[in-house]
Amino acid sequence: MTPLVSGRAGAPVVVLAGSLGARPSMWDAVLPVLERHLRVVRYETRGHGAGPVPPGPYTVDDLAGDLLGVLDTVGARRAHLVGLSLGGLTALRVAQQAPDRVERLVVLCSSARFAPAQQWLDRAATVRDGGAAAVAEAVVGRWFTPEYLAARPGERRSWESMVASVPAEGYAACCEALADADLRAGLADVGAPTLAVAGADDPATPPAALAAIAAGVRDGRLLVVPAAAHLACAQRPDVVGPAIVDHLLGSVGSAGSTGPAGAADPVPASGEGQA
Repeated sequence: MTPLVSGRAGAPVVVLAGSLGARPSMWDAVLPVLERHLRVVRYETRGHGAGPVPPGPYTVDDLAGDLLGVLDTVGARRAHLVGLSLGGLTALRVAQQAPDRVERLVVLCSSARFAPAQQWLDRAATVRDGGAAAVAEAVVGRWFTPEYLAARPGERRSWESMVASVPAEGYAACCEALADADLRAGLADVGAPTLAVAGADDPATPPAALAAIAAGVRDGRLLVVPAAAHLACAQRPDVVGPAIVDHLLGSVGSAGSTGPAGAADPVPASGEGQA
């Protein structure tokens, strides 16, 4: 799919890398504030769109290569990167492998290691057998807090339909990328100033996972967003959108409390969640 480009012509470029099971519309709630200040690029995660679905398994290096290809397609030698969950892992990998291509980095609701691997292999098998619809309800149940979903049944159905529409092989192969990836040892290679954003109520990648990223990179800060679960950009765009712009450009007032990289405890092995 051709990348979607919007926002201010001539402004700094930001590329948004999405979550497992999500389409570019997952960013819709934060687009207005981003587009006022930036040239915004969104794209389909490998295997998620209406185009060809390469057979799996995929690796995080495959996904990082796709993101670099997006930069080339839009003619951006360097850009800001913003990624959520699988997209955050992808953006981290690009920052490790191609630091000259990355200005600043925002990693939302993600982890440097999505353990244990077996849960992802099991999910891949479930999706190959029954399609992404087999996991859609459970996935969306982790994306938002229960109170948010209870008050918005129509929105919940829409998110579940999004997940269910992802091709089974593409979804499963991305699960295999999550099972295999471990970027913890290379966090210190990330020199781009990094904002790690956690949802305070995220059961998939809890705040400790983002604290570990903020502590592990060379220049990291942590933001914990209250009343938000895994898809924090959709549940709390009022906080997440301005925080992204503030970190990338310093042009919007502070949208929440950020702390030093070591402000939270290191991520425990059991806290690395399931997106």
